[in-house]
Amino acid sequence: MEAKQIRSTFIEFFKSKQHQFVPSSPIVVKNDPTLMFTNAGMNQFKDFFLGNEQAKASRVANSQKCLRVSGKHNDLEEVGVDTYHHTMFEMLGNWSFGDYFKKEAIEWAWELLTEVYDLPKQRLYVSVFGGDDGDGLGKDIEAFDIWKNIVPEDRILFGNKKDNFWEMGDTGPCGPCSEIHIDLRPDEERKMLDGYGLVNNDHPQVIEIWNLVFMQFNRLSDGSLKDLPAKHVDTGMGFERLVRAIQNKSSNYDTDIFMPFINVLEEKSGISYGKDEKIDIAMRVVVDHIRAIAFTIADGQLPSNNKAGYVIRRILRRAVRYGYTFLGFQKPFLFELMPLLADNFGGIFPELSAQQDFIAKVIMEEEASFLRTLDNGLKKLEQIKEELANANSSVIPGKTAFELYDTYGFPLDLTSLIARENGLSVDEKGFVTEMEIQKNRSRAAAEQETGDWVLVKSDEAVEFVGYDHLSASSSIIKYRSIKDKKGDRFQVVLDKTPFYAESGGQVGDQGSLKSDSETIKVLDTKKENDLIVHFVDRIPSDPSEVFLAEVNVFKRKASMNNHSATHLLHAALKKVLGEHVQQKGSLVNENLLRFDFSHFAKMTEDEIAQVELIVNAKIRENIHLNEQRNVPIEDAKAQGATALFGEKYGDFVRVITFDKDFSVELCGGTHVKATGEIGLLKIVSEGSISAGVRRIEAITASSAEQYVNDQIKLISEIQELLKSPKDLKKSVESLLVERNELKKEIENLHARQAVAIKQELIKVVKEVNGYNFIAAEVALPNADALKKLAFELKNEVANVVVVLAADIVGKPQIAVIIEESLVKEKGFNAGNAVRELAKQIQGGGGGQPFFATAGGKNLSGLANVITKAEELFGS
Repeated sequence: MEAKQIRSTFIEFFKSKQHQFVPSSPIVVKNDPTLMFTNAGMNQFKDFFLGNEQAKASRVANSQKCLRVSGKHNDLEEVGVDTYHHTMFEMLGNWSFGDYFKKEAIEWAWELLTEVYDLPKQRLYVSVFGGDDGDGLGKDIEAFDIWKNIVPEDRILFGNKKDNFWEMGDTGPCGPCSEIHIDLRPDEERKMLDGYGLVNNDHPQVIEIWNLVFMQFNRLSDGSLKDLPAKHVDTGMGFERLVRAIQNKSSNYDTDIFMPFINVLEEKSGISYGKDEKIDIAMRVVVDHIRAIAFTIADGQLPSNNKAGYVIRRILRRAVRYGYTFLGFQKPFLFELMPLLADNFGGIFPELSAQQDFIAKVIMEEEASFLRTLDNGLKKLEQIKEELANANSSVIPGKTAFELYDTYGFPLDLTSLIARENGLSVDEKGFVTEMEIQKNRSRAAAEQETGDWVLVKSDEAVEFVGYDHLSASSSIIKYRSIKDKKGDRFQVVLDKTPFYAESGGQVGDQGSLKSDSETIKVLDTKKENDLIVHFVDRIPSDPSEVFLAEVNVFKRKASMNNHSATHLLHAALKKVLGEHVQQKGSLVNENLLRFDFSHFAKMTEDEIAQVELIVNAKIRENIHLNEQRNVPIEDAKAQGATALFGEKYGDFVRVITFDKDFSVELCGGTHVKATGEIGLLKIVSEGSISAGVRRIEAITASSAEQYVNDQIKLISEIQELLKSPKDLKKSVESLLVERNELKKEIENLHARQAVAIKQELIKVVKEVNGYNFIAAEVALPNADALKKLAFELKNEVANVVVVLAADIVGKPQIAVIIEESLVKEKGFNAGNAVRELAKQIQGGGGGQPFFATAGGKNLSGLANVITKAEELFGS
């Protein structure tokens, strides 16, 4: 059975059991501060378990894109090394929200695996929760009794809390689980040793394929367990492992999910898979990582230097590194796998084929950039080797190895490999210490203590009225305190709120909660798992009071202007640049709008002007907002509404239209009632933020008006300075020509001055121990002139050591240059020397053994530099 058929069979099986199929949510998580990426199938249903939202269907099934590369669930270092861990994987799952429980979940799992997929029963083992004294929980006898009616008791294991009790996090819904494992060892091996003792013992051929979680408790912050009001089922089965079991392969990578990609790598590299373990690991890393990279970019997360973007960049660089080191790829190659990837997943995840060219372009640019970094890292290693040789050492310090890892993306194993090839070793303990220091910094930055929610009234659904009202009479449902790097903060949830929660790029509302006795400031509003949470300056003294919730009207209206302007801007960009333009991110607040979009070239001044003209024409048309709420998503798409890749849309959506022939978008943000309220849009910048993505920043309304007035005022001031010329542009151009001519004259004077200095220095060359020595404090205009003089002296004076010190625009600078033969014969080193000399000016520097420079803070130390140079080289 092919992988695609295995997936569709799973979906159809649960549809026959009255489950509704739910599409995968984006792999990049939004509105959940506890998660960066979707790491389990249950993530999109978290609100149902938490009680924040009522499930629309009590039984659902899906195939969810997951990524496990950060935090508690981090499989990155195992990927490629073993046969069954992945960064990106699919998780097949079925859920019951207060409907069926253990009996149906267990019986259907067994039916699907053994009767539909026809997996051999004699190869399957099951585990159930064996109890935990710490929580006062006994064995899950209920699950055991169900299983013993299906399988022999000698195939049922009681597992510990680690393996058989699932928790969402430190707090929240949790419960015992029952796992199904399969023994894929050859028959001869199975006859010699039963698989019972190999379950959950990291045997590569005895693996878990399905986890059935019975969610019945809520973990409180004090560690205690409380029964949930309703019992739920949450199952997860690794698609890649299931395919391996059905296709009877010894590795996930031997299935038709991965082998087509491995075959392409074999063809491109000219190297065969299955003959060398290092080559095999490299190919497995590449074919695994390209999936993670492509899916995250498709869902809107571009590689970058922070947070989720940094994780993706790290995965991409890991793949490039393996391809470069073991497969011989010296040029970008990952992006060439995109057509095959889009074709393989087109049926279940159409976002890949829809953005195939864009994703490939981003990956190619990232690869090219990292290959340049890799070359720089190799040059850095050459420098390190030279420094070690001069210091008579053969050990690369742990701190240096960590710098190679952190700055150049060199993993420890790559640095160690290169070191061994050159007769060196690495201080691995020192590297681990540096790594731990960084991890502790990250943990400290992310650390957050969250108190339990305190219920004030029944935990009910929150009503958002902010589209129609900027104030409301509200009661507090619950509140809690949190402590993180920002200090002590407080959160409240209201039964009715006019406050818009940060979403879709629009910042959250601010305002106040007023009662008869006090006023509480609302500092921010955010969504946490679709729950609207208000960050307040303190908890009310009487949370049971009724409050008047009032939004900051100025901030909201200014944000609305900018948000509606992004819709007009998006439509105008498509008209001017083409239909390939897709929104890739935005920020909307009261001060400005920032709009990121897919486009592969810098916009010309004319294109920017055209976009502005279109948007402002639409503003002057005063187009009235057509807002449709609770529209079935298929109806919205039929209207031509633009949906953003990477956004999670429900069955019913909100459609925002400004002229049905111009801008129709799915959007949950707040908007002006008519475009005329925006007043004016002015684009203030356009530039690149990553491969294939441009960013426009713009302002509207009073901010745009102020900007235009400031520009007019500036022009008036310039005219005044230039005595009100008739042609301002021509007058400025004349000044620039005059300035350039004067600049050339000054450069000529400096050049003549440098020649004179050089001639004077040549006259005072000192001969010391068979070499020539020059040390002097000189007057030069810039660092380039200092460097040039040093090289000219070296070229004109044989066998020379030159030390120059200068005051460069109020900053002390040093240059040291040494004839290469003296570096080899006498062991002189300009880098070491300049670091010693820099101490005299309270500075630092470095460079190569034959040339180095330094800067500092203490000008008065320049004379001491020359004295110290005499001590080092002049005697």
